[in-house]
Amino acid sequence: MLHWRKILFLGLLAGLCVLSCDEDENRVIPYVTVSFTIDLSIVNDLTVTGNSVLFRGAGFGGVIVYCEYPGSYYAFDAACTHEVSQSCILKNEGLLGTCPCCGSQFILTGSAYPSSGPATHPLQPYHVSVAGNKLHIYN
Repeated sequence: MLHWRKILFLGLLAGLCVLSCDEDENRVIPYVTVSFTIDLSIVNDLTVTGNSVLFRGAGFGGVIVYCEYPGSYYAFDAACTHEVSQSCILKNEGLLGTCPCCGSQFILTGSAYPSSGPATHPLQPYHVSVAGNKLHIYN
């Protein structure tokens, strides 16, 4: 009977450890609540494959939304993960985001790891949900 109590205790302890772990412990960009909606009938640049649009005033350094193809979108904080400053905001050029301060470049799909430059961390991603003609960007 004592053996089962030890197993139960260790299982509960492991569960608490998992629940208390911060999923963003590797976060480089400071946490900012993000929640906004984009109407694609107004921001129709995001209905074209390969386009990206910067939304200033959202996230830490703005939010870049990239259209992989209509119906598939990525969103990332526009702050460079090397400089981590609200003054080093990526310039988005379609598939690429380039930091004007350090020259790091990021591909705006998938995990957005840097493709060149001194940055070693990927861009801070945000969730994108698609409902009809609207995108909801959130964390």
